[in-house]
Amino acid sequence: MRRLLLTLLVALGLPAAAQDSERPAVLVADDLFITRDRELVAQGNVEAFQGTTRIRASAIRYNDETGALVIEGPIVLNDGDGTVILADAAELDQGLQNGLLRGARMVLNQQVQMAAVQIDRVEGRYSQLYKTAVTSCKTCNDGELPLWQIRARRVVHDTEAQQLYFDDATFHIRSVPVFYLPRLRLPDPTLDRADGFLAPSIRTTSLLGTGLKLPYFITLGESRDLTLTPYLSSSTRTLEFRYRQAFTNGDIEFDGAYTRDDQLPDETRGYLFGEGSFELERGYKLSFTIEAVSDSSYFTEYGYSDEDRLRSDLTLSRARRDSFVRTSLYNFETLRPGELNSTLPTVVIDGEFERRFFPKAWGGELRFGLEAHSHWRSSDVDVIGRDVSRINGSLKYLRRFTHRSGLVTDAQVGTTFNFFDITQDDTFAQNHSDIAPFAAVGLSYPMARREAGGASQVLTPVVQLGWTDGSRLDIPNEESTRVEFDQGNILSLSRFPRPDRRERGTTAAVAVNWSRFDPNGWDTYVAVGQVFRSISDPAFTDTSGLSGVRSDVLLAGQIKNNAGLSLTARTLVDSDFDISKAELRGGWSFGKTTVEGTYVWLEADTEEDRTEAISEVSLDGSYDINKQWSASADVRYDVQNSTAATAGLGLTYNNECVSVDLSVRRRYTSSTSVEPSTDIGFNIGLRGFSASNGTERYERSCGK
Repeated sequence: MRRLLLTLLVALGLPAAAQDSERPAVLVADDLFITRDRELVAQGNVEAFQGTTRIRASAIRYNDETGALVIEGPIVLNDGDGTVILADAAELDQGLQNGLLRGARMVLNQQVQMAAVQIDRVEGRYSQLYKTAVTSCKTCNDGELPLWQIRARRVVHDTEAQQLYFDDATFHIRSVPVFYLPRLRLPDPTLDRADGFLAPSIRTTSLLGTGLKLPYFITLGESRDLTLTPYLSSSTRTLEFRYRQAFTNGDIEFDGAYTRDDQLPDETRGYLFGEGSFELERGYKLSFTIEAVSDSSYFTEYGYSDEDRLRSDLTLSRARRDSFVRTSLYNFETLRPGELNSTLPTVVIDGEFERRFFPKAWGGELRFGLEAHSHWRSSDVDVIGRDVSRINGSLKYLRRFTHRSGLVTDAQVGTTFNFFDITQDDTFAQNHSDIAPFAAVGLSYPMARREAGGASQVLTPVVQLGWTDGSRLDIPNEESTRVEFDQGNILSLSRFPRPDRRERGTTAAVAVNWSRFDPNGWDTYVAVGQVFRSISDPAFTDTSGLSGVRSDVLLAGQIKNNAGLSLTARTLVDSDFDISKAELRGGWSFGKTTVEGTYVWLEADTEEDRTEAISEVSLDGSYDINKQWSASADVRYDVQNSTAATAGLGLTYNNECVSVDLSVRRRYTSSTSVEPSTDIGFNIGLRGFSASNGTERYERSCGK
């Protein structure tokens, strides 16, 4: 009650103002008295407020004539904008906006701290710090120096511009001065974007030597920015760039590089990647992608991308509850050895439309689809320069019946119509068309079981009979050269990936799905399936698992638990128990360790341009040594040829004030355009001078 009374008395005794920025100071204290010199003295747990500024001290003296405040420490001044000042003593004006603080320390956004002999506050906007040490490392009272600090004769903090200006600045690692700058400007931690240098990095490769990357960030208004990164070494002179712009209905981004180097001394090299998307009226979305590079070995030598086929596209689409429409223009470029862009479809136009109807008269769903496609080769040579255009449509009716016994019946009936135009190939007629009606009925009987421990099991046998009329048109296989037989298409009437091919005749698919869900432990899923057909389809390759009148047996499964283990596997087994394809993916997170891996087996198949079998293992993992240190490693190993393809090691250190990343990567493979190489990367960054350092904070306790 006494503290409340004193608060009201002091508030009434100070001049009032109409604006919030000029609101009177409010003083709260345990004891209050007035001296003979008309000074108001507050002692004991003193707190003063003015606008968003708040100050705590052991004693405050207020002069009624001058409006000045003399404050005895320890003092804690909070500006309300993330800035905290600690001081031994201070003299401030009535609004706490101007004055002098001695033995002060300023903390910005709980990240950067600046210790100074004296701080002058000017107009509430500027703070001038003299004989200052600046760091984002946590400092303790044990006398140990921070990992790094910037010492300066004077530092000016502009709260409105959110900038720090240094005079006669020296960068120190512990007590060792590293370099000197007469003038230095850095953003304070509350600033999201500002012109200036970003963290540099060092890259060493066996092809390009040791080089330095020094990025410079340029703001071009509130919605645009540009980052320029010179990359200089003994063998290359490269300028990297990134341009970003945001619009009210979308955004764009372009990344690229311009290079002159010793690898191709007489040529200009580089790349350009771009992407963007825009939300248009009536629910339409426009997106684009640009991928271009000067030569096939550029990405491998500079490490900008792992792509070996580039795709640029322009797409307009709209998705609604019962309709979808899309039209796309693509341009492809291959970087693979042995492939020629002139004999590959490089320009592709593709579009699709689908609409669903739900007739109330007879129930079910009526679905209409239309797809148009055209691809073009630049070669004028007959056969190898073949160009193809097609239009494919479908109309089908789907209906599901759920019986009282639990049996589920899925029925569909419809037809497809197809038109093809083939040019620049004298071995095929130019125009082709057909109509192919189809029908299918599927039966499934899901059965569930609840265990005493809370786990549940679901067993679902499935049988489907399908029929597609007509004979396949005499057209080349341009798009369905790679077929995958998996759980996603076992019940499809056609398992070809594109509509230029369609299975014909009568087919039967049999599958069993079993799953077990345990909220306290293991979750398991297993699927087994096989397809039977009345006539074999020669378009299916031997390793597709679908050749002949009886397919290979599809086995697929997944196991995962709450301890971080996850395994997914899929394989195809023929009647002789030979495996044509197998894939295993897994991951395990335990304690401080995370391990992930993949194994792939593909049998040799000349029809899929695979002259020898592929057996490959990929492993990568990471280990958190402690809160600051972490290590990582990855390897890709060719089991078939008993050679490593790539291998890498990484070591990372992070604390509250610095981040360091060291990586070593070796590529063992070679081709006509690239050689084996070793890359070493080193990055170091100072934390605290940006609001976008990431959400993760690394804190250190004193004495640990």
